[in-house]
Amino acid sequence: MITRLLAAAAVLALPLPLAAQDTAAPTTGVAASVEPQVRTRDLVGTFGGQRVSYRATVAETVLKGDDGSDEAVIVTTSYVKSPRDTSRPVFFIYNGGPGSGSVWLQMGAWGPKRVGIPSDARDDGAPPYPLLDNPDSLLDVADLVFIDPPGTGFSYLTPGTDPKKYYGLREDARAVAQVIRRWINDNGRWNSPKYLGGESYGTTRSAIVVDELEGGTFNDVALNGLILVSTILDFAAREPTPGNEMAYVVTLPNMAAAAWFHGKAEAPSVEAIAEEARRFAIGPFATALLKGQDLPAAERAAVRAELSRLTGLSETYLDQANLRVTSQRFYKELLRDRGLTIGRLDARYTGTDYDNAGETPDNDPSFYGIDAGYTAAVNAWLREGLGFETDREYQSIGREPGRHWNWSLSSGWGRNAYLNVAPLIGKAMRENSGLRLFNAQGYYDFATPFFGAEYSLNRMGIPQDRVELHYYGSGHMMYVRDDDRVKLSRDIRNFIRSR
Repeated sequence: MITRLLAAAAVLALPLPLAAQDTAAPTTGVAASVEPQVRTRDLVGTFGGQRVSYRATVAETVLKGDDGSDEAVIVTTSYVKSPRDTSRPVFFIYNGGPGSGSVWLQMGAWGPKRVGIPSDARDDGAPPYPLLDNPDSLLDVADLVFIDPPGTGFSYLTPGTDPKKYYGLREDARAVAQVIRRWINDNGRWNSPKYLGGESYGTTRSAIVVDELEGGTFNDVALNGLILVSTILDFAAREPTPGNEMAYVVTLPNMAAAAWFHGKAEAPSVEAIAEEARRFAIGPFATALLKGQDLPAAERAAVRAELSRLTGLSETYLDQANLRVTSQRFYKELLRDRGLTIGRLDARYTGTDYDNAGETPDNDPSFYGIDAGYTAAVNAWLREGLGFETDREYQSIGREPGRHWNWSLSSGWGRNAYLNVAPLIGKAMRENSGLRLFNAQGYYDFATPFFGAEYSLNRMGIPQDRVELHYYGSGHMMYVRDDDRVKLSRDIRNFIRSR
């Protein structure tokens, strides 16, 4: 099937190898002692307008337990400019989940190849999916190392390994930090500029990984930059638990942006309505919610009218919801009159449910609208293009990490009322004067609302003069939209070059 996929995609155009070599034998993951597999290809491509020779390497890194036994096998895919230049920046990259492989950022944003799917929020349909040269890859400004954390991608725990040792906030971050240290050491890059980046839960991971890399007392690895895409740091701010009013405050600007996109609200631009919604959300709307049942009728009516104008929802519906509309309800209600739902990851996408009477959507059209293309592309590229051999399935969204995940940052006795890792970023920036932060958000992303990211990043303790905020006219994976992928890569190039 993969061979047919590659042959049928006329626009595949794999770069001609300068040389090719395979080392080590493939592993099955059942042996007590793992012989790590390494596959390399020497290739050429044009990125950021520059012709670049590079070595692509898919490699397994074996993590051992205290007793010396093999516990986890972590797969990295690295792209390093040839000849090797230790003065070049290195960018370590992963996705989120927890449980997501690096397929999304590798095959959608910054790898030398990307999957071709519709840019205008249409479903990706059925195969074959074109695998395209990616001129927006960042290989012209940095060497790239894509990491599949434990239980994601082709990475796995060996038989008998306790999942609790790797599936958790700290546990996962320690494993990723160990892989980064090993890669730096094995490739002689200790004094290279270093960047760390993740998407979605990957931004949560980045906050903890930087603490693992820089927060110790020995063998510290200082970073030049954190590159966060679709950020979630303060989890309480997004949970609509009864009594938690911030969840409604931080999602209101997303609702306004989505309403504007689908013609349910009026404004000159998405930027204009987002700013209107920010000011209303943090001002009159937050005040009204905090007053609870003491909210005067006249004030309630004024807030309800403005809320209706911004969100495109009827005042009757808003009144019945006590001014508190969850995101799930919004996906179903906004376009109910058209018989459509909107996406969670990207509100530009629309779907059709079994019926139109439900309270929440059957599924997320912005996920099933892209996932098949990405899964096909990563398997084709790693297996056929780069020669990685395994009988394991690639875990785009792995089940096992989510089943066992430890959401506690501390093993102490104190109550963890909610998870907020933003203070770890502040600590790292205060203790490293050269560490800067780049944050990218899509206006139509409900999974990690842009106003929620702004809220968590402007709290006390985070040096604001080293924080950059960038916005895009799409959703969670803003790079699925061609214009936004170009802009995202351009913005990050400028960020890396300005160190």
